Amino acid sequence: MKNYFQDDYRESEMIGLFELVKDTSEGRTGIDAFLELEGNNIPFELKTTSKASVTTVRDFGPDHIEKWQGKHWLFGFYQGEYVYYKYGSPSMMAPWIEEKAEYIRPDFELADIISKKLTLYDLYQICGKKKVYSYHDARRIQKMQYKKDKYFERQDVKGGYSRNRMLEILSDRTKYLIERGSTLNNPHILASYFSGWEEITDNHARCLRDLVKQYLNE
Repeated sequence: MKNYFQDDYRESEMIGLFELVKDTSEGRTGIDAFLELEGNNIPFELKTTSKASVTTVRDFGPDHIEKWQGKHWLFGFYQGEYVYYKYGSPSMMAPWIEEKAEYIRPDFELADIISKKLTLYDLYQICGKKKVYSYHDARRIQKMQYKKDKYFERQDVKGGYSRNRMLEILSDRTKYLIERGSTLNNPHILASYFSGWEEITDNHARCLRDLVKQYLNE
């Protein structure tokens, strides 16, 4: 019996059913699958659900907005024995993405403004007043946010970091912490958003290609 409650299984099933091509770079591109159409590889985001609404991602932020710009979407709805799919073109998905982007925009702008207002006085309050700050001083602030190579790349004086460079590191950390609390947790695409969208129940591969061609020719 098919287990429709496992996202990986359902997405693999969609890839086969719609004759898509799975990303072979182990997910590094952030693309779930491609549709090969007339010599072009069209990027697709795949989502499945056993409900009428669709969950998206944890910690939705600017990276997701950038990732989803211009991307095509394919949704699988597993309603008991009734299974159907809906295609969302970039223009169909744009209003939802723009709405979520506007929701988080003020928080990320605030993070940028506040992080740039830190002064050397703030640095001294947190890290003490030194002529040169060490690797351990920097790591105490940034922790695991920087990789080890980046810590050494950011050193600008012999033995470590100048006061101004350390202030930049503190600013980076401040911005990161505020942005981390500004992401939107798992925004849903409500059932009403899909109202009027065509249901795909047979001839899946051909139907999807017809819909994509229709969008590209608009």
